[in-house]
Amino acid sequence: MHFFLYGLARLVSSRKGSAWMIILWLVFAIGLSSLAPGAKEHAISSSEDSIRLNSPSAIARELTEKHFPSDDGLVALLVFHSDTAITDEQRASIAGISEWLSSEQKPQYLSGAMPYHLFPPDTQNRLYSLDGSTILLNAALVKGADSKAISATLDEIRSYADTVGLHGMRLETTGPAGIASDTTKLFQDADMVLLFATVALILVILVVIYRSPLLALLPLVIAGVVYAVVDRVIGIAAANGWIVVDKQAISIMMILLFAVLTDYCLFVVSRYREELARLGSKHDAMKAAMIGVGEPILFSGGTVLLAVTTLFAAVFQPYHYFAPVFAIAMVIILLGGLTLIPAVFTLAGRAAFWPFKPRLAAAQKGREGLWSRIGRMVTRRPAVVSIGVAGIMLITAANATGIQFSFNLMKSFPEELSSRQGFELLEEHFPKGRLAPVTVLLENDGELELTEPFMNSLRQLAARMKTVEGIDNITPDPATIAAAGKSSSLPRDFLAADGKAIKFELTLTEHPYEPEALATVKQLRDSGDLLLRDSGINPGSTKLHFSGGTAQQLDVRDMNQRDILVVFSLVIGLIAIMLVFQARSILIALTMMVTMLLSYAASFGIGWVILHNILGYDAISYRLPLYAFVFSIALGVDYNIMLVSRITEEARKRSWKEAVKVGVSRTGSVISSAGVILAATFCVLMTQPLQELFLFGLIMAIGILLDTFIVRGMLLPSLLVLLERWLPVHRPLIHKGQDSYTNRT
Repeated sequence: MHFFLYGLARLVSSRKGSAWMIILWLVFAIGLSSLAPGAKEHAISSSEDSIRLNSPSAIARELTEKHFPSDDGLVALLVFHSDTAITDEQRASIAGISEWLSSEQKPQYLSGAMPYHLFPPDTQNRLYSLDGSTILLNAALVKGADSKAISATLDEIRSYADTVGLHGMRLETTGPAGIASDTTKLFQDADMVLLFATVALILVILVVIYRSPLLALLPLVIAGVVYAVVDRVIGIAAANGWIVVDKQAISIMMILLFAVLTDYCLFVVSRYREELARLGSKHDAMKAAMIGVGEPILFSGGTVLLAVTTLFAAVFQPYHYFAPVFAIAMVIILLGGLTLIPAVFTLAGRAAFWPFKPRLAAAQKGREGLWSRIGRMVTRRPAVVSIGVAGIMLITAANATGIQFSFNLMKSFPEELSSRQGFELLEEHFPKGRLAPVTVLLENDGELELTEPFMNSLRQLAARMKTVEGIDNITPDPATIAAAGKSSSLPRDFLAADGKAIKFELTLTEHPYEPEALATVKQLRDSGDLLLRDSGINPGSTKLHFSGGTAQQLDVRDMNQRDILVVFSLVIGLIAIMLVFQARSILIALTMMVTMLLSYAASFGIGWVILHNILGYDAISYRLPLYAFVFSIALGVDYNIMLVSRITEEARKRSWKEAVKVGVSRTGSVISSAGVILAATFCVLMTQPLQELFLFGLIMAIGILLDTFIVRGMLLPSLLVLLERWLPVHRPLIHKGQDSYTNRT
């Protein structure tokens, strides 16, 4: 490892090596940008399903489509609403829109719609809410319509409604098609806004830190070159079907790339400045700098790479599809950190620091700074600092036990979106369960014989399901089945054409995405065989399958719990092993891991206080714990690695306690600057329209700042001092005050 890093440092810091390295990166960036597709061209919004489509609800959905085939694709729910009861004039407008949706002039990608205009008045009246102010019409798009076609179709429907005249009514489009259309519009320009906001923020912070134009611009130029390569490599992989690219992953990857590369620039530049003050040659100075920070960068990048690759073990699509995007990005980011960054700053030399160029100077004692005072404090009173800091973090972490998680992703959409407004109108004016009915499929191995005994058993099954707590209504109901039993036939809507399946529709009493509704469907699913047996139906040859939004969210909850257990375990185990190799001490590695886990829990505790008590959130997205864990642990460990690496380096020439003090002092400003930049870039996500991204950005910013200033700055170094007697501490190789690089040279 040392031989490899020494050779690499020598290559990228040499006169020819640095120039050729820059040329190589530019050739790749320009060539790929000219010839290869971008990642966004093949990005999708992953569905809430298993990557293998083998969850119970996915199987039920597939079987339903098999037995009840249809040319219909996603369904749009057209919600007409008036502040008062809908008038006759407004009803006429709705009928006109319905007639157009069923005509030859309907939108190209519309498969069909509820023929409201053909219903008799009594049937029409039953479609309205109890107060008469709201009505819901279904419209199905053609199967396979892409997001652009869906969005264009709904825009055409709204445009026609405006032409006809709504006479004071609102028309909102929701349901699966409405959500897909709004999602497309949300991310249409979001990436460019995110990119420019990230670049502008980093530029401002770097100018404040360095007060040097080149030191502010060069990291962004480097990040831009690396991003061009990453974007096209991901695009090539997606275009060839090697990976699936998630739109949300692309957004987060982009800000991660700029933030991490900026951090690596800070680490290299900080050490480079030290060496330029000691060595006359810019090439020698960069070689010495990369020998010092090359290993920490390699290990910190490696831990992030390991963390994101654990997402390959996830079975939930949105988690699993994050893995290839971030794995590819981190490999290229790491290469950029070890090659392009040192090559660019070697070429720039002292001019990069203008107008504050570092000059050769004899070592002298400077004015004691903030981190020097903190280093002295944590080494003088390590027990007080560690107990005090750990105690406060444990108290804040305890707040995380009160967090409530939501499986209703509509709450993540901006309030002004039509899909959310339509959904909320339905919640307000119709029974909650009508928002997403549950489809129950009774499937038999062979063709069902609709004999009188079987129809009687079917009636008992419907009656038993209706008595389950949380069920409001079932279609067909027992009375309908009893009437159909006299003729030994069922309506074609309920009996499959192949005669092997019967379809029921359940309406729940509770909101379909709340825990109570999930519990109802779980009870039905778990007791399926018992329900069949008690109704006189053989559960060996006949099975019950449940599909729909609630059944899918029940599977999402189960997959999420499984993925949290697996991914958390893998991240902790793999990063702990990596830290053992980096720190060359099991105890130091475990100490670093425990402090980061405490920081993660504390960040959620603090975040919940802000979100619940200040911002008024009742619940947060169920995805946040896993996303935040992977990235906060992977990124937070970077700063701990930089600190421990410097401490072990200093321990070769001074006592362990003094090494900890110097390590905190020497790395304090650069790590705090890097932490501020990383936290600030995640805060950019808080400007995004999705609530989930806002919450993720907030939690990540809190966690990074805790890692930067509290864990890395105080808790970890104080614990390292306390653990000295159990650590394999090396005796100083040279006298105190003598420079290790001078000695080595």
